[in-house]
Amino acid sequence: MSIFTLKCIALYLMVLDHIGFYFDGVLPAGLTSVLRILGRSSYPLFLFCMTQGYRHTRSRKKYLLRLYFGNLFMTGFMIFVERYFPTDGFGYGFHNIFLSMFLTGVLISTIETFPQDKKKGLIMAGCLFVLQLLFRMAPGLLPVLRNYNGDIITGIFPNLVLNEYGLLFIILGIAMYFLHDKKDTLAIVYLLFCIAQYSDEWLNGEGGFPTQWFMVLALPFILRYNGERGKSFKYFFYIFYPAHTFLLFYLANFVWG
Repeated sequence: MSIFTLKCIALYLMVLDHIGFYFDGVLPAGLTSVLRILGRSSYPLFLFCMTQGYRHTRSRKKYLLRLYFGNLFMTGFMIFVERYFPTDGFGYGFHNIFLSMFLTGVLISTIETFPQDKKKGLIMAGCLFVLQLLFRMAPGLLPVLRNYNGDIITGIFPNLVLNEYGLLFIILGIAMYFLHDKKDTLAIVYLLFCIAQYSDEWLNGEGGFPTQWFMVLALPFILRYNGERGKSFKYFFYIFYPAHTFLLFYLANFVWG
């Protein structure tokens, strides 16, 4: 399977996941559960595609800038939707995988740079640390940010822990990158990660049935990656991501809600 094919599968699963997310309480409970379970494979597939795209891109700086500006747009878009389309329920929610992918790329570059140029690697690691400090200090430095929660602040000053899917998935992305030519090892690491997700949800969840571990269903697709890029729709996802989430949010809350 090419990157294009994997992205198409991930896109389809993402839409199913967000239908289940926004129409919870509108659709039958069993159906929304199935949709959310199927959707657990979407982000791991997108993450895998990002790591392979990052490996082959001609300009990593431009790649990271696209992800960071995509993150800034989503941050501003969330503020816009919450302000002009208020709801009594959960609202639009937090949707910003661009941020998580951006941090994954930054850490990959930092890890690769250090053995070749320790000084530059330390500077890159230091910049990451400064970002964590700025996230903490931001409300004091910029009083306007006191009106916003951490999900918004992290869109400006990326935090390694407070981002969609969190630090563990960033580590998973790093593993995907460095184990790209060791499929057996990648499969074991991925399976262990899914088992850990299952245990974590049982121990720290809110009492519901664990679902994130169903991301294991993405593994067969990942292992079928053939190293080809396939067709390229570079900016399609950047447009489709906010467009489809807003459409589903609007339909669920203002049409059928």
